[in-house]
Amino acid sequence: MKFTRRDVIRTTAGAAAGALGSRFVGSSAFAQEGLTYKPEEGAKLRLLRWSPFVQGDEDQWLKNTKRFTEATGVEVRVDKESWEDIRPKAAVAANVGSGPDLMFVWFDDPHQYPDKLLDVTELGDYLGNKYGDWHDGPKQYATREGKFLGLPLATIGNAIVYRESWVKEAGFAEFPKDTAGFLELCKALKAKGHPAGFTHGHGVGDGNNYAHWLLWSHGGQMVDESGKVTINSPETLKAIEYAQELYKTFIPGTESWLDVNNNRAFLAGEVSVIANGISAYNTAKINKDNDPKLAEIAKDIRTTNLPIGPVGKSVELFQVTTAVIFNYTPYPNAAKAYLQFMFEDPQMTDWVTSSVGYCCQTLKAFDNNPVWKADPNNAAYAKASATLRPNGYAGPLGYASAATMADYVLVDMFAKAVTGQATPQEAMEEAEKRANRYYRV
Repeated sequence: MKFTRRDVIRTTAGAAAGALGSRFVGSSAFAQEGLTYKPEEGAKLRLLRWSPFVQGDEDQWLKNTKRFTEATGVEVRVDKESWEDIRPKAAVAANVGSGPDLMFVWFDDPHQYPDKLLDVTELGDYLGNKYGDWHDGPKQYATREGKFLGLPLATIGNAIVYRESWVKEAGFAEFPKDTAGFLELCKALKAKGHPAGFTHGHGVGDGNNYAHWLLWSHGGQMVDESGKVTINSPETLKAIEYAQELYKTFIPGTESWLDVNNNRAFLAGEVSVIANGISAYNTAKINKDNDPKLAEIAKDIRTTNLPIGPVGKSVELFQVTTAVIFNYTPYPNAAKAYLQFMFEDPQMTDWVTSSVGYCCQTLKAFDNNPVWKADPNNAAYAKASATLRPNGYAGPLGYASAATMADYVLVDMFAKAVTGQATPQEAMEEAEKRANRYYRV
């Protein structure tokens, strides 16, 4: 396996992972008649996935893969790449027609090369019927014109992670629930020497999550229901002006941050509040016995959902990953059998549990996994699959929405405005021009 800088902060899972079995999935979920794929003779598979932030995720996935090999005789090689490298690697494999048999891809990337992916509608329908249906948001990312391009694997939730003692030091008894109060908190934290830090760089997860929350919380949108680009609007202007004020409370350099950087800054005690998955908290919690500083941080960490803006309701992106099979694979039955095995109980139950709040289930029958109540800090991530808003909002998902996100159009708009590289109006006009390159195709 190739190791990247993400592996520096990988964490281990809780102790209860292995013994859960099927008892946490309702018995009604097992009424559907079985589906069986017979692997091709001599089949061998290669899966390329993203590098984990939570070690229990990877460990359990490999354990489940070993179970599959023992049950079928099909060997599966599991490789990994950094988050930022997954998107280009998948695009190359799809266009060249060679590479891994299966991949974990991001957001609506399957819509960029739908004709290069194996149709798994039969399997998607089977799993949905057996396990109480798919959550709608993840399903939208994985389906096109009623067909499954892949299987919605997980939603990686995003929430506010903060130091409770520093929030109180700044004069706030509790974390603000609206964007106005949040800005005042961040100003007070900066005055106390505890700046905030939110990713304005090309972080696949954190950069996109933050930028979309800024836009949507103020009522802006990239496109309307028909797919017409509407980013140049009074609502977007309000979002940019808010982002400019918030940016003044940040630690320097967030415009170059990738997904790993806010974790590092937070765990180093350099920032007081970030938006992140559960991984930052788990890293501190797992390593507290060996590091007094991390023990202090772990005890002080609290999580909550992002503040509500002028739009009046919670609107968050969250990061969805879909498991796809490339149609060039010489072993399509083996690949489908592998995914079926990994999505079935008890494998899925064990994986969600071992991910300790990092990977949120996409099949509704797994919603009652006790991991979501095992730690109060997990609660902010429990409903990520049920509440997410797809990045193509308010228009349809497809090539244009996927390409616009892959090109970081929205992320760059905010970054250029907050750093003074462009005025808010210039930033909106540039974003409008860039998005139209894709939506007018």
